[in-house]
Amino acid sequence: MSTLTNFIQSTLFLVSGVLFLSCGTQEFSKNQLLTFDGKFPDESATNVELTFSDSGRVNFEIFAPLLNKYNGDHAYMDCPQGVKIISYDSRGEQEAILTSDYAISEESPQRMEARTHVVITNVKNGDTLKTEKIIWDKGSQRIYSDVEVRQIRSDGTVNIGDGFDADERFTKYTVRNPRGEIIADDL
Repeated sequence: MSTLTNFIQSTLFLVSGVLFLSCGTQEFSKNQLLTFDGKFPDESATNVELTFSDSGRVNFEIFAPLLNKYNGDHAYMDCPQGVKIISYDSRGEQEAILTSDYAISEESPQRMEARTHVVITNVKNGDTLKTEKIIWDKGSQRIYSDVEVRQIRSDGTVNIGDGFDADERFTKYTVRNPRGEIIADDL
């Protein structure tokens, strides 16, 4: 009788395992299709650290938890879990740091767009810009935005503007239509 009981228990265990696995696999497939909306990356990498250099001198470093590459007529890469970009000067010292919750880089035209909680900090002078979208045009070597920006200067003053224009190292920039606090000593 114990042999029959063991057989029944083993069979029930095996059947439950098969049912559990097939239900789990089917549910995973549905979620996966819904997540990607039918567009899957051609390549993906996690915990990415890229270094761009010229003649042995580091210009930029890029860090991303997830990087996806999509090939085709309109090839692009995106960082759906955010990105951090650090630029360096000719002495190898940090110049600026950019962080955002999402970034996309297109091959043609050569441009990168960062969106959602974008923060750019000029390490040299301590100024910070916060906005929801910036565009880095690699061809013209400029960074700009056409949405509201908050400039927080190293002395604590805060200015709000309708966008900005900057060089790609974010060492020189202009806030469009600035408004906000002005310290009287600067007049």
